[in-house]
Amino acid sequence: MTRKEETISINGHQLLLRNAVEEDAEMLLEYLRKTAEETRFLLKEPEEIRMTLEQECQFIRNVNASEHSLMLLGFLDGQYVGNCSFMGMEPLRYRHRANMAIALYQKYTGMGIGTAMIQALISAAGEHGFEQLELEVVTENHRAISLYQKMGFRICGTLPDNMKYKDGTYADVYWMMRKL
Repeated sequence: MTRKEETISINGHQLLLRNAVEEDAEMLLEYLRKTAEETRFLLKEPEEIRMTLEQECQFIRNVNASEHSLMLLGFLDGQYVGNCSFMGMEPLRYRHRANMAIALYQKYTGMGIGTAMIQALISAAGEHGFEQLELEVVTENHRAISLYQKMGFRICGTLPDNMKYKDGTYADVYWMMRKL
């Protein structure tokens, strides 16, 4: 789905939220690789980011054409900082639910950008009839957990050993949910 561009003032800076376009594909692939290098809290290792430019363009087209999914890119004073998204579920019994994700370049965390982006997702999801947003977060990602709780998400369960790192260690994740 697409959403009208929105500019939000954050501490004297301007945060532009907009849908991705195909011209963003190369930038988004680099962003996926870089953020995967910056933190162990994301789903993939950097070397697992193997999508081609055409595959990323197709992904952007699919999300924008979807009635159940939204991806917003964030630009702070013109600089790309990260993105957020939700993906609705297809089975009829799950259509009231959507999975949410957000990731920022580490240098842009702690500035209020995540709060603004999550609020935009909450608004869009509610406008499109979703009743709850869900996410998974590594239990050691205390800053993200604090942000999600501030935004009304609550911990509903723990998935032990959910991720296994290359060094053989594991990470538990919380399943969190927010009613809309």
